[in-house]
Amino acid sequence: MGFVASVLCMIGFVLIHLFARHLKFLRKRPRSHFLSIAGGISVAYVFLHLLPELADFQESLKGEGILGFIEHHIYLLALLGLVLFYGLEKYVKSSHKGRREDSSLTHNPGVFWVHIGIFTLYNFSIGYLLVREEFTESLGPLAFFVALGVHFITIDISLDEQHDRDYARYGRWLLATAIAVGWAAATFTDLHPFILSYLVALLAGGIILNVMKEELPEESESSFRAFFLGAVVYSLIFIFI
Repeated sequence: MGFVASVLCMIGFVLIHLFARHLKFLRKRPRSHFLSIAGGISVAYVFLHLLPELADFQESLKGEGILGFIEHHIYLLALLGLVLFYGLEKYVKSSHKGRREDSSLTHNPGVFWVHIGIFTLYNFSIGYLLVREEFTESLGPLAFFVALGVHFITIDISLDEQHDRDYARYGRWLLATAIAVGWAAATFTDLHPFILSYLVALLAGGIILNVMKEELPEESESSFRAFFLGAVVYSLIFIFI
């Protein structure tokens, strides 16, 4: 991605993390159609951009890296990313459920810091990829920004609902900073290609899980039509730009 485009995307992502929690209309039930559209866009981005990119990495890095001896190791890492985020969500939800069932249990800051810590690394990876992504079309960076921007909004709303004051006081600032630090790291350093491929793989798994955990639970009261619309429209735009 060009320098100016990467700077604009980085600033946009930082602003999303700082101010998404103030979008009160996204918290209504049944689930906001915007969030379901965002889920469709994010899934389309994974299948149309990230997974083909993983295929390219898989072909070019055969035999390299820690897991290079495994034929489809890059997809194994994507699966690992999905499992990691699934385990994290189960850990956080079980902690919240325990406090609801036993009012004598106090707030556990450790749960918050583990949760935010993982997402901080997640955001650092995206900040790094901001600079390293390559696009053949001029509108490619815009498509990238839209897909991850709406994904970040979904994550921010979810984290704010789960952690409330802790997220407002610390979490959103850490996530915003991680984007900027990742961008700076990519600007001034070079990662080995197989490390970069691992970041993309973990990101793909993380996005799929984060979208599914927001869209599939019955209590979310999600809109399939909105999800479908987001996926189809973004796919058509992505195919033709």
